[in-house]
Amino acid sequence: MSAPLSAGDGMDSGNLYGVGVGPGDPELMTLKAVRRISASPVIGYFAARGRPSNARRIAEDLITEHHRELRFDYPVTVECLAPTQSYEQMLLGCYDEAAARVEEELLAGHDVAVLCEGDPLFYGSYMYLHNRLADRFTAKVIPGISSLTAGSAAIGRPLACGDELLSVLSGVMSADDLKTSLVACDAAVIIKLGRNLVKVKSVIESVGLLDRAYYVERATSAAEICSPLADADIASAPYFSMVVIPSAVAGLR
Repeated sequence: MSAPLSAGDGMDSGNLYGVGVGPGDPELMTLKAVRRISASPVIGYFAARGRPSNARRIAEDLITEHHRELRFDYPVTVECLAPTQSYEQMLLGCYDEAAARVEEELLAGHDVAVLCEGDPLFYGSYMYLHNRLADRFTAKVIPGISSLTAGSAAIGRPLACGDELLSVLSGVMSADDLKTSLVACDAAVIIKLGRNLVKVKSVIESVGLLDRAYYVERATSAAEICSPLADADIASAPYFSMVVIPSAVAGLR
């Protein structure tokens, strides 16, 4: 494989690409994503400290010795912080530092492809780089298959149809807010589970939706787990897991 070409001759700024690599299965990357990763001299990705990057793992067969890699470590993920510490402030600093590193490459005329699980603009860390750099550099987004559709495919149930209202909810919501939101929608996907799964299951059961709810972990990857939520081990759940409450009426139409 020949070495990727840079964006210009050193006088022009490089292009920034937010590349969605899909939910886990490398075969679910789009052709456009594959081409862009192969053609970009610099590959960036976020990862938890001391752990491999999920986005890089998905695209690893495309990354060669001709690429230069920029790894951005999250300062925190699910750790418990001291009262004087703030998740938001620590993450803001992480995104500022990552954007500065990317900017240096762009100013040198190098294209930078930032890998993102799922879709870059759907709860993706790339969006924070985009917000910091897109007003000064050419920034393009290559969409990817999101975890929502991957979860629906995993359970083999239609997510929503007709005039149904689909809600995407976060497991970090309070029990009361989660209950209010579930009552107001026809179908839902609840993401960001982790230690919130016990609370989420309790709320789902309280509103009478447990019989329709499914637990999906690491959708489309080799480690995928899928089961009715009622049968799932809820003692703990990884970040990349979700509860899917699919359409109740799709099969009747």
